[in-house]
Amino acid sequence: MRRWLLPLILGLIVTGVLASLGVWQMQRMAWKNDQLATIQRGIEQTPVPLPAAVDPSMKYRPVYVDGTTTGDEILVLSGTRDLGGGYNVVSAFQTADGRRIMVDRGFIPQDDRRKPRPPVALTVAGNLHWPDEKGSATPEPDLKAGIWFAREVPRMAAHLGTEPVLIVAAAVRGDAQGVMPMPLDITEIPNNHLSYAIQWFSFAAICLGMTIALVWRIRRPITRGD
Repeated sequence: MRRWLLPLILGLIVTGVLASLGVWQMQRMAWKNDQLATIQRGIEQTPVPLPAAVDPSMKYRPVYVDGTTTGDEILVLSGTRDLGGGYNVVSAFQTADGRRIMVDRGFIPQDDRRKPRPPVALTVAGNLHWPDEKGSATPEPDLKAGIWFAREVPRMAAHLGTEPVLIVAAAVRGDAQGVMPMPLDITEIPNNHLSYAIQWFSFAAICLGMTIALVWRIRRPITRGD
């Protein structure tokens, strides 16, 4: 009995730890779902005028501005499932009260990249945003071509000469110049806790199976040829 009792106990302990990690991930998933629902409700609130002071704690806050695009813009490589590859148009925007900010006006197909988009008066309703899109493998922007591979608010603001303020348009009144608004929603926020939970539960099942197999092998009567 001593030969198989210790492996059994150790195996059950490890299995329990792995299973508890799976349960913890399920709890984290429920918490994250509540957080996402809260964010979505915030996104969908009635827009308010752009505050005088803006900072990243206001991420997703719905706002609106009146003003004019300046003709200065950045194209961020993008794509949609329905329309294929293209770009998001991030324009420098002069507000009616004299501020210079950025507006992510939305999506254009690849073929529209070189179409002129001169200054135009717009009323934009959308959400403040500070995307976290740049990773270690993200290429540097091609400044000569005006193409970026991630939205980097401080860096884009320095390039366009604006405040580090980005509004992602949900609706635009005026000549959109062929740019399709891409409203923010919670689909861009990762929630991988279910896959993590499945992994931990799988590890627990494998550990339990290996423990049972080991105990069975230890307890199996020794016969000739073993």
